[in-house]
Amino acid sequence: MSGQYRKDVKEGMYVAIVLKKDQLTGELTEGEVKSILTKSSFHTHGIKVMLDDGQVGRVKEIIEE
Repeated sequence: MSGQYRKDVKEGMYVAIVLKKDQLTGELTEGEVKSILTKSSFHTHGIKVMLDDGQVGRVKEIIEE
């Protein structure tokens, strides 16, 4: 499942995000969602979240609900 819809992303989920510095390479970083930063219900590049370790990026894949 992709992370383009805010309703699909919940705090505590395990997701794969792309960090700003990795946008060109597309390298994914995995972690648990601490907070959801995107306010709109949909974003074409993925909902922006902060992981529990403080890293911020856009959700590319939801690994586990």
